[in-house]
Amino acid sequence: MKNLLNFLVKYNYCLLFFFFEAISFILLFQLNHYQQSVFFTSANSVVGSAYKLESEVTSYFYLKTANQELLDRNINLEQQLANLRAEMHKMNVDSLGIDSIMARPLWGKNLIRASVIGNSLDKADNYITLDKGTNSGIRSEMGVIDRNGVVGIVYLATRNYSIVISLLNKNSKVSCKIAKNGYFGTLKWEGGDARYAYLDELPRHARFSLGDTVVTSGYSDMFPAGLMVGTVDHIGNSRDGLSFKLKIRLATDFGRLSDVRIIPRVDRSESSLLKEAAAKQSTD
Repeated sequence: MKNLLNFLVKYNYCLLFFFFEAISFILLFQLNHYQQSVFFTSANSVVGSAYKLESEVTSYFYLKTANQELLDRNINLEQQLANLRAEMHKMNVDSLGIDSIMARPLWGKNLIRASVIGNSLDKADNYITLDKGTNSGIRSEMGVIDRNGVVGIVYLATRNYSIVISLLNKNSKVSCKIAKNGYFGTLKWEGGDARYAYLDELPRHARFSLGDTVVTSGYSDMFPAGLMVGTVDHIGNSRDGLSFKLKIRLATDFGRLSDVRIIPRVDRSESSLLKEAAAKQSTD
């Protein structure tokens, strides 16, 4: 306390000067509109520059993470391609057959780019809003993916916007399979943790391991076969005990969803028409 008093006595003139200076500036900017506008313009400029710098720094560090994820994904795809070629050779598929498959056009070249402008994680039925719509070729019942895996299915589309039923929606059902053995089931979200969903209706004689890769089965027109969905995190039983129910850790991080791709649908296939005809006949 004594030191503080000595400091105030020693620098009392300086402190008094700064005090009156502060009061004068406050009065100047509060009572004069021109000076007030200049102050706020300058302050906004400084704050804007600070926010821009912060955004650029944050984007830089996030870019490093994104590049690492892309690298890991590319390595995984390369490994899957190598495994595919090895299996085809084991099945005595000649090199011309393999080369013809590799030479087929990539459906990924026709993907429609869009950005996420609305997203929810904490509801029973979560939806995603995109900044593209019918003007960009987006229609309902198109599959949506990001760089990591499946995101959902387009529900509605207007000229410039579209709504996607997220995988984190209790009405979402996607046919998936275990990549290594082909056993398939239906992927559903049961609420709660946004990182997990459940793959149900898998036969009792099937064998699974923790960490097994889960991909789309290709049994729908929305998604081609082989798109990444997630990995097996836990193996359990269905409610009736007649099948397996697997807890799947989703590959897509819905909390960081920003840019997505929409898979265009070609003309309706004969198989789709047959399915609808069979369903209609069963209800008659």
